[in-house]
Amino acid sequence: MSLQPGDALTTHNFGLQIDGIMVEYLQEVSSLSMEQDVIEYQQVSADGKPVIKKLPGVKKAGECTVTRGATQSATFSEWIKESIDGNMGSARKNASIIMMDYQDNPVKRYHLRNAWCNKVEISAVKAGDAAAMTEQVSITFEELVIE
Repeated sequence: MSLQPGDALTTHNFGLQIDGIMVEYLQEVSSLSMEQDVIEYQQVSADGKPVIKKLPGVKKAGECTVTRGATQSATFSEWIKESIDGNMGSARKNASIIMMDYQDNPVKRYHLRNAWCNKVEISAVKAGDAAAMTEQVSITFEELVIE
Protein backbone atom coordinates (compact mmCIF):
# COMPACT_ATOMS: atom_id res chain seq x y z
CA MET A 1 0.00 0.00 0.00
CA SER A 2 1.59 3.27 -1.08
CA LEU A 3 1.10 6.54 0.74
CA GLN A 4 -2.24 8.29 0.36
CA PRO A 5 -2.69 12.08 0.59
CA GLY A 6 -2.21 13.09 4.21
CA ASP A 7 -0.31 9.93 5.21
CA ALA A 8 2.91 10.50 7.12
CA LEU A 9 6.06 8.50 6.50
CA THR A 10 6.82 5.78 9.02
CA THR A 11 10.12 5.82 10.85
CA HIS A 12 10.93 2.13 10.46
CA ASN A 13 11.28 2.00 6.68
CA PHE A 14 14.51 3.72 5.62
CA GLY A 15 17.87 3.14 4.05
CA LEU A 16 21.31 4.74 3.75
CA GLN A 17 23.24 4.90 0.50
CA ILE A 18 26.93 5.72 0.34
CA ASP A 19 27.98 6.76 -3.18
CA GLY A 20 24.91 4.99 -4.54
CA ILE A 21 25.50 1.71 -2.67
CA MET A 22 22.83 0.75 -0.12
CA VAL A 23 24.25 -0.03 3.34
CA GLU A 24 23.00 -3.46 4.32
CA TYR A 25 22.28 -3.10 8.04
CA LEU A 26 21.14 -0.08 10.03
CA GLN A 27 19.31 0.18 13.31
CA GLU A 28 18.78 3.93 13.56
CA VAL A 29 19.46 7.30 11.97
CA SER A 30 19.14 10.19 14.42
CA SER A 31 19.96 13.84 14.97
CA LEU A 32 19.99 14.75 11.28
CA SER A 33 20.47 18.48 11.40
CA MET A 34 21.88 21.43 9.54
CA GLU A 35 21.48 25.07 10.39
CA GLN A 36 21.85 28.49 8.90
CA ASP A 37 22.77 31.78 10.55
CA VAL A 38 20.05 34.40 10.79
CA ILE A 39 20.93 38.03 10.15
CA GLU A 40 18.75 40.56 11.92
CA TYR A 41 18.68 43.85 10.08
CA GLN A 42 17.13 46.97 11.67
CA GLN A 43 16.28 50.16 9.86
CA VAL A 44 13.91 53.09 10.10
CA SER A 45 11.13 53.49 7.56
CA ALA A 46 10.32 56.73 5.70
CA ASP A 47 7.72 57.60 8.37
CA GLY A 48 10.28 57.15 11.17
CA LYS A 49 9.10 53.75 12.46
CA PRO A 50 11.60 51.00 13.27
CA VAL A 51 11.52 47.99 10.96
CA ILE A 52 13.18 44.68 11.76
CA LYS A 53 13.98 42.24 8.94
CA LYS A 54 15.48 38.80 9.21
CA LEU A 55 17.65 37.53 6.38
CA PRO A 56 19.29 34.17 5.73
CA GLY A 57 22.96 34.06 6.61
CA VAL A 58 25.75 31.57 6.09
CA LYS A 59 24.86 27.87 6.06
CA LYS A 60 26.71 25.68 8.54
CA ALA A 61 27.83 22.11 8.03
CA GLY A 62 25.52 19.42 9.38
CA GLU A 63 25.68 16.15 11.27
CA CYS A 64 23.74 12.98 11.93
CA THR A 65 24.28 9.79 13.89
CA VAL A 66 23.83 6.29 12.51
CA THR A 67 23.54 3.21 14.73
CA ARG A 68 24.22 -0.16 13.17
CA GLY A 69 24.85 -3.69 14.29
CA ALA A 70 28.57 -4.45 14.44
CA THR A 71 28.58 -6.51 11.24
CA GLN A 72 31.14 -7.18 8.55
CA SER A 73 29.52 -4.65 6.18
CA ALA A 74 32.52 -3.93 3.97
CA THR A 75 31.18 -0.69 2.45
CA PHE A 76 30.46 1.04 5.73
CA SER A 77 33.49 -0.35 7.57
CA GLU A 78 35.84 0.85 4.82
CA TRP A 79 34.23 4.31 4.90
CA ILE A 80 34.77 4.54 8.66
CA LYS A 81 38.39 3.40 8.28
CA GLU A 82 39.15 5.91 5.50
CA SER A 83 37.69 8.72 7.63
CA ILE A 84 39.56 7.75 10.81
CA ASP A 85 42.83 7.30 8.89
CA GLY A 86 42.44 10.85 7.53
CA ASN A 87 42.32 9.78 3.88
CA MET A 88 39.94 12.61 3.04
CA GLY A 89 40.33 12.17 -0.71
CA SER A 90 38.50 8.86 -0.46
CA ALA A 91 36.63 9.43 2.83
CA ARG A 92 34.46 12.30 1.57
CA LYS A 93 31.47 10.65 -0.04
CA ASN A 94 27.96 11.59 -1.00
CA ALA A 95 25.41 9.77 1.14
CA SER A 96 21.62 9.70 1.10
CA ILE A 97 19.09 8.81 3.76
CA ILE A 98 16.08 7.43 1.93
CA MET A 99 12.61 7.21 3.46
CA MET A 100 10.36 4.59 1.87
CA ASP A 101 6.64 3.87 1.76
CA TYR A 102 5.02 0.56 2.72
CA GLN A 103 6.05 -1.01 -0.59
CA ASP A 104 9.70 0.03 -0.24
CA ASN A 105 9.38 2.78 -2.86
CA PRO A 106 11.61 5.80 -2.17
CA VAL A 107 9.43 8.74 -1.14
CA LYS A 108 11.83 11.29 0.41
CA ARG A 109 15.60 11.68 0.22
CA TYR A 110 18.07 13.57 2.38
CA HIS A 111 21.30 13.95 0.39
CA LEU A 112 24.44 14.55 2.46
CA ARG A 113 27.13 16.11 0.25
CA ASN A 114 30.81 15.47 1.07
CA ALA A 115 29.99 13.35 4.11
CA TRP A 116 32.55 11.55 6.27
CA CYS A 117 32.65 9.80 9.64
CA ASN A 118 34.00 11.91 12.49
CA LYS A 119 33.22 9.69 15.49
CA VAL A 120 32.70 6.00 16.18
CA GLU A 121 31.37 4.69 19.50
CA ILE A 122 31.08 0.99 20.25
CA SER A 123 28.35 -0.27 22.58
CA ALA A 124 29.30 -1.64 25.97
CA VAL A 125 30.28 -5.29 26.10
CA LYS A 126 29.68 -7.35 29.21
CA ALA A 127 30.31 -11.01 30.02
CA GLY A 128 27.04 -12.93 30.24
CA ASP A 129 25.03 -10.16 28.56
CA ALA A 130 22.62 -11.19 25.81
CA ALA A 131 22.67 -8.09 23.59
CA ALA A 132 23.74 -7.22 20.08
CA MET A 133 26.92 -5.19 19.72
CA THR A 134 26.34 -1.88 17.94
CA GLU A 135 28.40 0.96 16.51
CA GLN A 136 27.24 4.55 16.68
CA VAL A 137 28.83 6.54 13.87
CA SER A 138 28.65 10.33 13.69
CA ILE A 139 28.61 11.61 10.13
CA THR A 140 29.45 15.19 9.28
CA PHE A 141 28.57 16.72 5.93
CA GLU A 142 28.93 20.01 4.07
CA GLU A 143 25.48 20.39 2.56
CA LEU A 144 22.01 18.91 3.01
CA VAL A 145 19.70 18.69 0.00
CA ILE A 146 16.14 17.47 0.57
CA GLU A 147 14.02 16.06 -2.24
